[in-house]
Amino acid sequence: MFAEAIEDILKDQCAPAVVRTIEAGGSPAALWEAVAGAGFLELLAPEGDGGAGLSLAELFPILSLFGRYTVPVPVAQTIVARALADSQMAMPTGMVTLAAAFRREAGGAISCALTPYGMLADFVLASDGDALLLLPCAAAQRQSTGVNRSLTATLSWPDENSAARARRGGAMLPAFAAALHAALLSGAMKRVFEMTLQYCNDRVQFGKSLGKFQAVQHQLSVMAEHTAAASIAAEAAFQGTGKTPSLLAGAMAKSRTSEAAGLVASIAHALHGAIGVTEEYDLQLLTRRLHEWRMAHGSEAHWNTVVGQHVLAGDLPLSDFVRSV
Repeated sequence: MFAEAIEDILKDQCAPAVVRTIEAGGSPAALWEAVAGAGFLELLAPEGDGGAGLSLAELFPILSLFGRYTVPVPVAQTIVARALADSQMAMPTGMVTLAAAFRREAGGAISCALTPYGMLADFVLASDGDALLLLPCAAAQRQSTGVNRSLTATLSWPDENSAARARRGGAMLPAFAAALHAALLSGAMKRVFEMTLQYCNDRVQFGKSLGKFQAVQHQLSVMAEHTAAASIAAEAAFQGTGKTPSLLAGAMAKSRTSEAAGLVASIAHALHGAIGVTEEYDLQLLTRRLHEWRMAHGSEAHWNTVVGQHVLAGDLPLSDFVRSV
């Protein structure tokens, strides 16, 4: 029910033209108000507190939709941030993103490097050990990545005097952020595959559609395999009865989706040819997100290390470890 309602809003308010406008520096206010004003920021809050009380499994298809529509505002991050903060702090009404990294500099300065949506977020929620810090972006210095139309930025504060602090929840942020981006990647990859399949069926070369050439069919099958595997891995991170994904489930989901992202993007552009990289064609909106979200909150190399540490720390044979997960 919620997924259908959100998709109706995204179809109307988050068309590719809107995404391009916001990426180019336009105001995200209309899109943000359309989602926030409908009450979707409290999807994980208990019903007694005015929320929807969704389970993790019910949240997954919604996060996947945000990836499918390349939503250029941190709606998914704000939903998760509000759940992590719970009742520990008064959450602001603006856009909240999740810090991918948190570092204290000499003299008390704070920096959050390569923060997704850091160019337009109002607040950053960062993990400081077991604690959470809510940092206002108005007090921060923002530095863009230099990548064309990227909304990622590095933010720095002279101190934490402007921050609000919650004593718990910090340890859960990395796992939830990894699972969140796995869901975003999954949704975007599905849309990329659909676009590529449709293009190969419509584009005629040498008297028949591209999709009837055996070499193209092979590439489409590889693309479909990785898209499906990524979707299963991402959805698996949102199973269970807990309020947040486990670290191991989030690690495996982000590892698998990040690994697939580069392959899916490269095959899509290979099969589209030159049209795929043009500004006017929507494919680049999605594949740029695949590359950016692949790195956000840790690439597959980072999360493979986490999974490996869990394997080595246990006493189960590898086959039993896989079945237990």
